Amino acid sequence: MHFETVTSVTHYSDYLFSFITTRSRDFRPFKAGQFTMIGMGDDDLVRAYSIVSPPQADHLEFLSIKVADGALTSRLQSIQPGDEIEVVNRPAGTLVLDNLTPGKRLWCLATGTGLAPFLSLVRDPLTFQRFEEVVVTHTVRTSAELAYADLLTELPVHYYPTVTREAHAHTGRITEHIDKGGLFAALGLSGWNPEQDRVMLCGSQAFNRDLKERLEAAGFSHGSNRAPGEYVQERAYVMASPMPS
Repeated sequence: MHFETVTSVTHYSDYLFSFITTRSRDFRPFKAGQFTMIGMGDDDLVRAYSIVSPPQADHLEFLSIKVADGALTSRLQSIQPGDEIEVVNRPAGTLVLDNLTPGKRLWCLATGTGLAPFLSLVRDPLTFQRFEEVVVTHTVRTSAELAYADLLTELPVHYYPTVTREAHAHTGRITEHIDKGGLFAALGLSGWNPEQDRVMLCGSQAFNRDLKERLEAAGFSHGSNRAPGEYVQERAYVMASPMPS
């Protein structure tokens, strides 16, 4: 059993929080976009959490929802600096650059805590060595849930947040902005092109399904750890966050 010590906790709303832990020297190297399993260490219950921090960081960072009756989150949301949590030392996942064929523009589309793996990717220099442009979209219910918005506006990425339950510069689900062309217009593009664009998806099952249908209709092939493609989604990582509505 592998333990790390909590060093800080940030609460964004009554629904969302993030936390940072130590990163022991024996914690295995990981690729940006991978996840690991987390638990409280006093039972066998663990859940998948994408690693928010980049591979070169000397700490580990995670993003989580709060669920009052959640088997793990009901307890995890109360952690404080100095507490110890179990972090399984086996990073894994398919949301990694190696699973995409070479392209010009990387799209990272997320809902809720699905933003987590992309925060690691956009802070990894390898991402910008592979792609000329990086686009990050994040769909949430309220503006308070736009975690890491300040960071994303400072990084060399195109950041496109959408909010579903409040008035916002970009109100509604990201699928609406894709279908109506607003997302592409903001970047001066006519749409997705499988010759240049590469796409990563991380959100609810409904979100992943809806975007998968649009991408495959546009001619994109799915990538995996066995063979790279034009788009990838994390099949092993089941999002606890529902599709914003």
